[in-house]
Amino acid sequence: MKLLHLDSSILGQNSVSRQLTAAVVEAVRAKHADVQTSYRDLAAQPIAHLSGEIIGANFTAEADWTETQRSESALSNALIEEFLATDVLVIGAPMYNFSIPSQLKSWIDRVAAAGRTFKYGANGPEGLAGGKKVVIVSSRGGVYSTEQGQLMDFQEDYLRTVLGFLGITDIAFIRAEAVNMGEDKRATAIHAAKEAIAKLAI
Repeated sequence: MKLLHLDSSILGQNSVSRQLTAAVVEAVRAKHADVQTSYRDLAAQPIAHLSGEIIGANFTAEADWTETQRSESALSNALIEEFLATDVLVIGAPMYNFSIPSQLKSWIDRVAAAGRTFKYGANGPEGLAGGKKVVIVSSRGGVYSTEQGQLMDFQEDYLRTVLGFLGITDIAFIRAEAVNMGEDKRATAIHAAKEAIAKLAI
């Protein structure tokens, strides 16, 4: 089994999502002694956002690529290959301004590649990256699981949609809410999330 662990929080040691993704990975290791783990810290080593120059490599003969296009195309290919080879994907996705960190969006923009992880057929788009288990640690400073809060949630729905577009439907969310609403609520949220992690079916 191959596991890819992604963290995207910019908060370092103070990050709730980092604490909880580490707990998920440990839980998987406890159940599967043969797991091979890869790790990417998307905040400490950010992937460049797509630019006109980077995407322009798709429409330019390789012999005419710039140095940036060569290095970024190699990185994109490595990220896609790593993603496709993964059996279990653990994603730390804190909510920033009602959505996900831009660092995580950069990774998604690289692995969502036509002809590699999805394709367009006669019946529309078809995901090519199915068969994976994804665990998303969703941390939020406030509460967005209420009916009113869901109207402002462009984090979990987006992740479920884009992963579904790539063919992934086995998605579990570990949610920690209200982590910025006082120490008691933060501790309660982390405790509840760890209990949910212990019950994960992986």
